[in-house]
Amino acid sequence: MLHFPRWKILLITGSCLLFILLAIPSFLSESTRAKIPGWLPSHAVSLGLDLQGGSQLLLEIDFDTFMREQMTNLVDELRNKFREEKIGYRGLAVSDGKVIFSLREDSPVTQVNTGGDVAKAIREVSPDLDIGQIGADYTLSFSDKWQKATREQTIEQSLEIVNRRVNETGTKEPIIQRQGQNRILLQVPGLADPEHLKSLLGRTAKMTFHLVDGSVSPEDIEHGTVPPGTIVLPGDDRNDERHENAPRKYAVLAHVLLSGDMLVDAHTTYDNQTGEPVVSFRFNNTGARKFADITTDNVGKPFAIVLDNKVITAPVIRSPIIGGSGIISGGFTAESANDLAILLRAGALPAPLKIIEERSVGPSLGADSIAAGTKASVIGIGLVVVFMVIFYGLFGLFADIAMIINAFMTLSLLSLFEATLTLPGIAGIVLTVGMAVDANVLVYERMREEVKNGKSVHTAIEDGFRLAFGTIFDSHITTLSAALILYSFGTGTVKGFAVTLAIGIICSLYTAVLVTRLMVVTWLRKARPKTLPI
Repeated sequence: MLHFPRWKILLITGSCLLFILLAIPSFLSESTRAKIPGWLPSHAVSLGLDLQGGSQLLLEIDFDTFMREQMTNLVDELRNKFREEKIGYRGLAVSDGKVIFSLREDSPVTQVNTGGDVAKAIREVSPDLDIGQIGADYTLSFSDKWQKATREQTIEQSLEIVNRRVNETGTKEPIIQRQGQNRILLQVPGLADPEHLKSLLGRTAKMTFHLVDGSVSPEDIEHGTVPPGTIVLPGDDRNDERHENAPRKYAVLAHVLLSGDMLVDAHTTYDNQTGEPVVSFRFNNTGARKFADITTDNVGKPFAIVLDNKVITAPVIRSPIIGGSGIISGGFTAESANDLAILLRAGALPAPLKIIEERSVGPSLGADSIAAGTKASVIGIGLVVVFMVIFYGLFGLFADIAMIINAFMTLSLLSLFEATLTLPGIAGIVLTVGMAVDANVLVYERMREEVKNGKSVHTAIEDGFRLAFGTIFDSHITTLSAALILYSFGTGTVKGFAVTLAIGIICSLYTAVLVTRLMVVTWLRKARPKTLPI
């Protein structure tokens, strides 16, 4: 236990110096860190919402709107299916959350049987429908099992997309958690103005491609008199601002020719002729084939690109587009084009998000928390330092040095793992610092017992480290297990506490077993004492 080869001494000493070097940027201001040369570590510990301030949003998934969209899509699919199967119907519409329709008496299906072919056609459209039938009247609704599974899928997909959008905006260490059945908690440290973030999260970013109905006149559009299968959509506000003659409303065919879920990439670029920012997009293989077929079959026709039920642009197809890529223009600024590219890359939200609660934590409150946490930490560590020196003398000083190294190691690992430090996290660091000293107390008390039993100083020190190791290891493993359980089942600040506790426990075991022992062994070789100085 008291033999250290040269390579091990160099490894322990070098690792301690490295951890101290990695932790130093966390004590420097942002302006000072910016001046650090690139070859030196400059990454600081990320502070949580309670330490540096920021914004917190509570989002609610509008599942009712999502279900209405599903019902509307179902009506369109049923209409096409019934026409394909030559099933006569009337009154096909959505009512009270259900799709209703009646078979016409002159329908061939009605003359042949009482609805078997109708049920078969409905099942081909969606096997997850509950079919109610009274004579020739039908009611359709999605099954409870489908709704439950879809709700879970919608929430998980929304969490993933919110995470993509927030991370792509350059924000730091956001906390995104599910709350309850249909809510998402979003915390963004360091974000003083959440308006830009709210605008990104408030858009579903659902992009679809439609043909423009050229048979509808502007007067008909204004009065809303459009034929079945055609819908009127507003133009994007940017077009009104940049182009005075741009239509404010468009009549487009309701049938979606291509949807944005087949996009694989979107990024900002600039138009070669006008120099205006535009968004370049690219489809996957399936989308590219569909896009090529659509543009080949509709040369000379206007083609509307719709985002969140607004027509961004409606260019005329001049020639077939074979490569599976295109450009969206529409009076973008560099920022708005970049925002749209972010939204398209992240994907469309399956359901709208409503912001039901917004809270901001000012930097002053975060500074107060840091000051309070720092004061408590300094007082606590100071008392431990004094206690160890009074009770264990020189060996207490060795333990104090190892304790300080332990704190530097914890901070450096937090910065390397890009973990967020919160106020409970500071409490976790102080706790592990105390446990680091506790391990040394076990070793020192064991040394005292061995001396009382008549053993020499050299033997007492060796047996103290050897016999106390089992107890130290068991206690650290027990605490580490508790930290892992807290991390697995906890949320928010509880997880922050668990992370710092786990890292601190591992560092504590390292400093107690290796660093303190190295200092004691080095002193023992040089001083060759006759009595134990504790």
